[in-house]
Amino acid sequence: MSFFDTIASAFKGGGRARAPLARSFTSPWQLAIAPTGPRLPFDYTSAVRRAFLENPVAQRAVRLVAEGVGRAPLLASGEEGPVKLVQATSAGQSLLETLAAHLLLHGNAYVQLLSDGAGKPVELFALRPERVAIVPGADGWPEAYQYKVGGKVLTIPVEDDAGWPGIIHIKAFHPADDHYGAGGLAAAEQAVAIHNAAAAWNRSLLENAARPSGALVLEGGQADTLTAEQFERLKQELVQGFSGQAHAGRPMVLDGAIRWQAMSLTPADMDFAELKAASARDIALAFGVPPMLLGLPGDNTYANYREANRALWRLTLLPLAGKILSAIEEGLIPWFPSARLAVDPDRIPELAEDRERLWEQVSAAGFLSDTEKRALLGLENKEASDDQ
Repeated sequence: MSFFDTIASAFKGGGRARAPLARSFTSPWQLAIAPTGPRLPFDYTSAVRRAFLENPVAQRAVRLVAEGVGRAPLLASGEEGPVKLVQATSAGQSLLETLAAHLLLHGNAYVQLLSDGAGKPVELFALRPERVAIVPGADGWPEAYQYKVGGKVLTIPVEDDAGWPGIIHIKAFHPADDHYGAGGLAAAEQAVAIHNAAAAWNRSLLENAARPSGALVLEGGQADTLTAEQFERLKQELVQGFSGQAHAGRPMVLDGAIRWQAMSLTPADMDFAELKAASARDIALAFGVPPMLLGLPGDNTYANYREANRALWRLTLLPLAGKILSAIEEGLIPWFPSARLAVDPDRIPELAEDRERLWEQVSAAGFLSDTEKRALLGLENKEASDDQ
């Protein structure tokens, strides 16, 4: 019995006939990327440009996480082939760093397995996620991936003729989509827009000497003496000769009964620092980075940078690296069944203090034997290693 038949049988009964479920299934995202389908709910290309390329806070947050995952020391166990594949660079890209950035920004990461003549993978390459579309089969499960570049479309099956996987799909959790994950950039998009708008507003104020335009006032109650031509001439002179950073402080020459009435903003109106800081903290929150590491003022959640770095590794880097490595390990099982991929926390300098505290606690436990202590610390049995 297929998946849809099982679901249909579960809904039968209750004294009323139910319509059978359709056997064809299409993901909402698959409809969105179709030429005749609705618009994408998340414009990834524009969002990346506004966030990663134009916003320093979002770019730094993504780099902190991606580069941290990329330099995480790996614990080699079993066969060494997968570790070499993961640590090797492909077309200039660091695999773990690239995959971590894709997961943070897009919510999906795709690894293409490039094999030799014998069918054994010799290289792992991370595909750009916005170019990949999942092609679901009749049962709802993905049966192929389409990689679109310009007008060309490359179809990569989930499994080749020999049953080997062609792509490893790593996705973040998405509660409302069966095939695609949700990235942090979608949640941070509004905060990025506010931060960029505040920066643009401050720049505009600086270009205009941090004050708004004043007013031309006619003295003596001659409010209706300006003709349309005079009004246009004065407006053009103000725009061309007295606005902008290059004309800051330039004296004005007025004729007749016209005087210049300057206006200014209050300090509360001009202060966008708090607005920028609040949106920057939201950006850091979306990407799992302690705001202290981004140099944001007014955030004293952590007592010092050492605690913030430890929290970054414990709460963000290790879970993300474990997710990526577990998916790659599962995809390489047909060729490397005994290999295990994991991060070695003992070689992470930021977690050295936690490890020392654990060693002290285990060493002080006199009711444990040496073998039990080594097992708690994740070390091999000394007697067994000596016998080998």
